[in-house]
Amino acid sequence: MLARATLALRDFLKQESAGGIVLIASAVLALIAANSAAASAYFSTLELPVAVTVGSFAIDKPLLLWINDGLMAVFFSLVGLEVKREVMQGQLSSWNKASLPLFAAIGGMAVPALVFLALNSGTPENVAGWAIPAATDIAFALGVLSLLGPRVPVALKALLLAIAVIDDIGAITIIALFYSGTIDTSMLAGGALALVGLIALNRLRIASSIPYVILTVVLWVFVLKSGVHATLAGVAAAMTIPLTARGGSEPLAHMEHALHPWVAFLVIPIFGFANAGVSLVGLSPADVLAPLPLGIALGLLIGKQVGIFGLSFVAVKLNLASLPENVGWRQVHAVSLLAAIGFTMSLFIGNLAFADPAQVDAVKLGVLSGSLVAALGGYALLRISLKGG
Repeated sequence: MLARATLALRDFLKQESAGGIVLIASAVLALIAANSAAASAYFSTLELPVAVTVGSFAIDKPLLLWINDGLMAVFFSLVGLEVKREVMQGQLSSWNKASLPLFAAIGGMAVPALVFLALNSGTPENVAGWAIPAATDIAFALGVLSLLGPRVPVALKALLLAIAVIDDIGAITIIALFYSGTIDTSMLAGGALALVGLIALNRLRIASSIPYVILTVVLWVFVLKSGVHATLAGVAAAMTIPLTARGGSEPLAHMEHALHPWVAFLVIPIFGFANAGVSLVGLSPADVLAPLPLGIALGLLIGKQVGIFGLSFVAVKLNLASLPENVGWRQVHAVSLLAAIGFTMSLFIGNLAFADPAQVDAVKLGVLSGSLVAALGGYALLRISLKGG
């Protein structure tokens, strides 16, 4: 019985949809915890102070921020590795491959932000959340896409992945430019030295991951203390990992392969569980239809469809890009709705944008409702479009 259960677990973890399913489960568990007798324990655990002290040097944060600043740095490291591989060797390595997802991603970031701002123009305290609906959750979106199995054209999966990668680049840039705090130049200088060390390892084509990991941790500490958001250290470090090293080894591919299961089945589920919990007690339609959650939900649902599908259509008609082989406009429309699943990155940006617990809860409502409708709608649209050939 145990052997059979172990084999079933291994088969599940190998499925493309596994990461998305685990992420959904973590969000559901968070909602249950936040709306049950365990609510007090759930929220108090997230506020539990955790300190690491070495002499006079200390990092003292609530558990929630250790998850959002620490664990998510690992997630952003994986994002950085994926971005570098796609730019150097994959779907973004040439204009012919990158043109359609580039136009789609630009539309998919700009239009949702405009929809949000239009709905929150009368509430200036909400304007800082403009970037929340611009994000796409690639694990969630690909998980839903993979539920349809081999019927989905490989080119369509590649298109969604490329859009999400460019979207991640945009999100990283937005976080760096708009969601960092007061800068401590001395700490930033220490981070710069650590980054120089990582670049030196790259130039020497060092294959071992150990020195990269050590310097990445040092970089993370300095960036955390500098006021720049600490997760960006993961991205910066990932960009220094060489594609090939001495002896013909491939450090980037090795690290990406090693990190992926930890991120998919530990880091992201923990983040989802820690950030998706919102109390629904006393919730009324007016709460959901308030400018902040409505702007996020409609930014995702309307903005992504109009932005991704609309700009893709214009780019193809102007011969600036072309549709992938065996992919039709109905499939592109379905993908634009799947890309409206914001979840992980949207919740992450929401935590950066707002400190008021009421606003953070409103963000969760908007992200969860918009992402749920996008997941169900995108799945239904894609299933119909594939059935219709």
